[in-house]
Amino acid sequence: MQVRLYSKLLASSLLATVCAVGCAAEQPGEDITETDDAAPEAAPESAPLRRACGTIEPTDAQKEAIEQHVKNHVQEGYAITGGVIQTFFHVINKGSGIANGDIPSSMITEQMNVLNAAYAGTGWSFNLAGTTRTTNATWFTMGYGTWQEATAKAALRQGGKGTLNIYTANIGGGLLGWATFPVSYTDFPANDGVVLLFSTLPDGSAAPFNLGDTAVHEVGHWMGLYHTFQGGCHPDAIGGGDLVSDTPAEQSPAFSCPLGRNSCTSIAGNDPITNFMDYTDDSCMNQFSTGQDTRMDAQFTAYRN
Repeated sequence: MQVRLYSKLLASSLLATVCAVGCAAEQPGEDITETDDAAPEAAPESAPLRRACGTIEPTDAQKEAIEQHVKNHVQEGYAITGGVIQTFFHVINKGSGIANGDIPSSMITEQMNVLNAAYAGTGWSFNLAGTTRTTNATWFTMGYGTWQEATAKAALRQGGKGTLNIYTANIGGGLLGWATFPVSYTDFPANDGVVLLFSTLPDGSAAPFNLGDTAVHEVGHWMGLYHTFQGGCHPDAIGGGDLVSDTPAEQSPAFSCPLGRNSCTSIAGNDPITNFMDYTDDSCMNQFSTGQDTRMDAQFTAYRN
């Protein structure tokens, strides 16, 4: 099933990324025209479950506005460079037992450990401030942008703009998860947060995406990061690229763990397949770049401080 979600369906400042399984990558507005670069790589047919997604990213104009806002509000050298982010887990289920999404506290603890290990080098850490459990069969199968999502978040969300709320459910549409960007909080505070397929948590059943890195990836978006393949082989175009200088450009998402892949042969550097903001398997992801760390600091300071 393909997931095709376009920014024109959203209010201008409601920006998010939607990561799915078993679908081809869809990026509205992406223009890959380099003839000397490798053709976009398709998701491997052999993979029973694979990370891919329909991406709702800012338009060029929105990106420029976001970057200008950050420059206006974050003086060079004065960004917050880390801190403890209070985190609430909202477990939405349709009954008791893991099969019904009622994940045990041990899985949440493991997920928090994975988050903290992934972000350890950035100065940011996450403290589990509370867990809620809600039995609601309708919310359990919420889809992106649905009234079920809005209702669940309105009822469950806690804290302010610097508080991370994570919702787990058996989300529809073959999705692994989605997240809102920092800029969205101003106009849509109730929508802020990360939604995860419950089986992507450590020891879940969504192999090869069951080591907890879907949460790491989505929290990266919540902190202000784009995908490493955003903009394809045109990182210098207006609004193109992930706006991080030390993540080599890649023409398309990487799947599985293709070591040595270089999809933008005219640009130095192999694809950043081990970066948490690519689409490789959980076992392949293991790093954020220095530039991504700097971007998260600035985005948090401008929008979540």
